[in-house]
Amino acid sequence: MRPLAKQILIFVFLVFAFSSLPYYLVIHAGHLSVGNGVVVSFLMWCPAFAAFATCVLLKIDLATLGWNWRPVRYEVWAYVIPILYALPVYVITWRAISGSFDFSRFADPLGKAFGFPNSPRATALLLAIPLYSVLGVIGSTGRALGEEIGWRGFLLPRLVGQFGFTLGCLISGCIWAVWHYPGLLFADYNAGTQPAYALTCFTLMVIADAYILGWLRLKSGSLWPAAIFHASHNLFIQAIFDDMTAPVGKALYVTTEFGAGLVLTAGAVAIYLWTRRSEVSSGLRSSDEVRVLRPA
Repeated sequence: MRPLAKQILIFVFLVFAFSSLPYYLVIHAGHLSVGNGVVVSFLMWCPAFAAFATCVLLKIDLATLGWNWRPVRYEVWAYVIPILYALPVYVITWRAISGSFDFSRFADPLGKAFGFPNSPRATALLLAIPLYSVLGVIGSTGRALGEEIGWRGFLLPRLVGQFGFTLGCLISGCIWAVWHYPGLLFADYNAGTQPAYALTCFTLMVIADAYILGWLRLKSGSLWPAAIFHASHNLFIQAIFDDMTAPVGKALYVTTEFGAGLVLTAGAVAIYLWTRRSEVSSGLRSSDEVRVLRPA
């Protein structure tokens, strides 16, 4: 067995093995908020634990995970891209489906939480959203980092080294999507639409994001843009845009991570970056195990 294939298989086995306990707790409770969210945070760090364990077992240099901080433009784009592909989906939905835009649904709890129940809209616009956009992303990055150390820090460069950019990103996206399936199928990590529809849309969106994340990771030579992208996606879609959207009409079939909208917009960004695949590193090869990836 080629060295990279061995590393990939051991890592994937460990990810699912480590994830079995938190997933058991999530499925047993039936919701992602079990343990006040600490179980899901643990789950999101299982890919990192698997990456560290694989490196220890096979004596792989941890520098290959991509800890270096590259020029800030990659982190800026990583923050902005999820907003650019998500916001049009929600704006079109809000305009096309009557009653789907419900800012009060988002603002009223924030007004109470911040101590200004009589001014929820102003509180949301002037206080909550700015804090979410800065401090919220920092907190979200702490959780997303656990996934990205594993998926893009360890797995993606090895898959690309073994199979090339196109197939490597596809395989990483499929593994990443399947890893989410227990929460989607057996708990409440879904939008409430038909399971087959939600599963299909979610899988396609995750694969599209895998190409975007793969390009950012290999172009920058760092896992940090991937972590920031992941955090920005989770925050703006799950905590802001979804909460502003009432589940009326067919809104849930277009919005959320389980609707068709993000498949189209994230897919368009993924295709564009795929056309620029010649600009990125060719991934980690067997002879490069102790080297840090260099930017293209």
